[in-house]
Amino acid sequence: MVTAVMPTYARKDVVFERGEGSYLFATDGRRYVDFTSGIAVNNLGHCHPQLVRTLQDQAAKLWHTSNLFRVGNGEKLAERLVANSFADTMFFCNSGAEAIEGGIKLIRKYQYVTGNPKRYKLICFQAAFHGRLLNALAATGNEKYLEGFGPPAAGYLHAPLNNTNVVRDMVDDETAGILVEPIQGEGGVREANASFLRDLRSICDEFGLLLFYDEIHTGFGRTGKLWSYEHSGVAPDVMAIAKGMGNGVPIGAFMATEKAAQGMVPGTHGSTYGGNPLVTAVANSVLDVMLAPGFFDGVRERAAYLRPKLDKLVKDHPSVLAEARGTGFLLGLRCHVPAGDMVLKLQELGMVVPIAGENVVRVFPPITTPVAVLDEGIAIIDAACRDFESATVKAKENA
Repeated sequence: MVTAVMPTYARKDVVFERGEGSYLFATDGRRYVDFTSGIAVNNLGHCHPQLVRTLQDQAAKLWHTSNLFRVGNGEKLAERLVANSFADTMFFCNSGAEAIEGGIKLIRKYQYVTGNPKRYKLICFQAAFHGRLLNALAATGNEKYLEGFGPPAAGYLHAPLNNTNVVRDMVDDETAGILVEPIQGEGGVREANASFLRDLRSICDEFGLLLFYDEIHTGFGRTGKLWSYEHSGVAPDVMAIAKGMGNGVPIGAFMATEKAAQGMVPGTHGSTYGGNPLVTAVANSVLDVMLAPGFFDGVRERAAYLRPKLDKLVKDHPSVLAEARGTGFLLGLRCHVPAGDMVLKLQELGMVVPIAGENVVRVFPPITTPVAVLDEGIAIIDAACRDFESATVKAKENA
């Protein structure tokens, strides 16, 4: 018999009823170290006092009016994000996948209004993940996610990450843009290196294409800066954001330069809920915290503390762990043991983490996680590795 909640997720058998900072508390009273952050969403941890106050205050005033009217909180948020990014303008939506779809529309519309209506294709990358809507799925290109949903939407090509020559060879007179994640989260915490991003920028400038960054995973401090592209200094023309934007309140956006967005005039796109007073109030509060003097300095200091600890785990447990990956608090451990087994072992020991491609366990603590809690998490991973090593020894003894 089907469950009331459609069974599209392989959910872990635990129900959380409360969160506090970097901890989650289950209905049975057990406390877990949260190295998932809602899959890079709760960047400021659970129930951040300032965000709670903002949500409560706004909830008592106004939730939703639709985009038939101006939204003061949304205008304020857009102005602040523009002031702190490459962008000149943005459109608010409700999720990352919607942000990707909106960015795709913007790119195709740009090519249309600039006299290139045949240009509609996007060059994307192998092992990418851009969401579960039909165009986002086609841009992702993963056969597992596409199976059973009819022919994939047309116009998406997939190149190997960090291979400029293949990308250049794919460009033709129907190419509209290039879509890339600065760090592939779902794909196994795989980074696009800075020289590759510079090459993509050059290719786009040479052929009249738009460069589209998916910073849904990487944005809002996850890599130690507000945006991941700040590390390379290579700005896009279009960017999708979501996840950490609302710290758990559903909000996303696609941002663009004035030039790239010139085709987005009244009637070209819309969203009933997008950027309503409630969610934009919370997102403004997220920015209040993140843009405070010294905030990102603290994030980078804690990240610089955490990464060597992961490298040491790999060194100490070479039969269990193969490699540490990533930047800031967007990290991963590639495993020799099945990553799914590692996730279950860590949950058994009091930690929750998500899995990723290439047999990787993602390490995504809130970016506000204190050093003491990072140490607690490292100790749990260490204990899990020791358990796997002990199991291997016993198996050999019993063979």
